[in-house]
Amino acid sequence: MLEKDIEKRLRKQVKKLGGVALKLTSPGRAGVPDRLILFPGGRVVFVETKAPGKKLRPLQEKRFEQLQNLGFRAVKIDSVEGVGELIDNEVKNQIG
Repeated sequence: MLEKDIEKRLRKQVKKLGGVALKLTSPGRAGVPDRLILFPGGRVVFVETKAPGKKLRPLQEKRFEQLQNLGFRAVKIDSVEGVGELIDNEVKNQIG
């Protein structure tokens, strides 16, 4: 499975929930996550997609820490199952 396949699945599943998966590019600020996920109800998740088993680079880890310290959710997804976990959590948040 390639990173692009995981990212495609993520976009498709987010759209099914009525959300938007924006591609992030940040000139002058390397290491930002690949996607900014906007879910109904104002929920925001930053997502870095990786090929299975690939780790975050040190700069990406730093950006994750910065985002989390600001109160944002930042997750790495490297599998179809990881996409499912994110979507399942959001479905629970919509209901609860």
